[in-house]
Amino acid sequence: MTQEETLDVGKVRAALRPGLADRVAAVRVREGAISLVVEGTGLDAAARGAAEAELKEALNDLANGKTIAVAFMGERVTRRIVAIGSGKGGVGKSTVTANLAVALKRAGVKVGVIDADIYGPSQPILLKSEDMKPEAEGETLQPVVGAADIPMLSMGHLVNKGRALAWRGPMAGRALAQLFEANWGDAELLLVDLPPGTGDVQITMLQKFRPDGAVIVSTPQDLALADAARAGSLFDQGEVPILGLIENMAGYVCPHCGEASDPFGSGGVERAAGRLDLPFLGRIPLSLAIREASDAGTPIALGDTPEGAAYRAIADRISEALRTGAA
Repeated sequence: MTQEETLDVGKVRAALRPGLADRVAAVRVREGAISLVVEGTGLDAAARGAAEAELKEALNDLANGKTIAVAFMGERVTRRIVAIGSGKGGVGKSTVTANLAVALKRAGVKVGVIDADIYGPSQPILLKSEDMKPEAEGETLQPVVGAADIPMLSMGHLVNKGRALAWRGPMAGRALAQLFEANWGDAELLLVDLPPGTGDVQITMLQKFRPDGAVIVSTPQDLALADAARAGSLFDQGEVPILGLIENMAGYVCPHCGEASDPFGSGGVERAAGRLDLPFLGRIPLSLAIREASDAGTPIALGDTPEGAAYRAIADRISEALRTGAA
């Protein structure tokens, strides 16, 4: 008999102390992950964090190597949405989204990721969940658990690998709704990796799932900046506060000779932020280490490298903007 067949609520409760065991309401097992639904009424954020740590430690043997995710229920979660957008493809928006999610998780934020790039989903690769499939309870999807125990959903989880999607706007809109209306448990912040440009997905999101704020990613080159300005205009029209701009692929240091160069230019995004009177959140270098970590599904923000520190600094600025009411 498999671990999936034998691991039930009774077995989980038997491994826990009485006060904590009584709070376990349900256990869901899916490939590579165990999800616990826990009664959270009366527990503040610190108590929930302590309970989550205790659950994971106590159930480590039963998990048999699987990831353990804990979702608390019983009190309404105040959930915010931040859209990560770009005016054009190829500027590294998805990589930025994945690393910001990891950086926020490391800072203690209960974060989830929605890969809203319906036609070109990449978050399953970036957050190492490519082979996972979400389960559904009725018509409600249950997010899969990616790198750093981050709950996430993507069209890449729902269609066969490599299959091209040729959907018109209404179909894309319904698919997007499935991702947003999933059971996000106690996630307090959802990062939404948007497709590039200003198309149907962005319009549907603004109409039905209006974000609390938006972040725009661009490279320093003039063409990318012009497209980024158009993306910003769409958020302005939808009355979505722009939390700031990120300059990606900003500077390259040769790993052999140490010479620094700027193949995409330098400082363009910061200057654009100044012209538009928007916050400049920071810059991320063009780095072989970022590319290798992304391809491996282990975002570089998981570590303590200079590149990881750059993502964490930007994540801190986004958190501060949300905390102080800039969004």
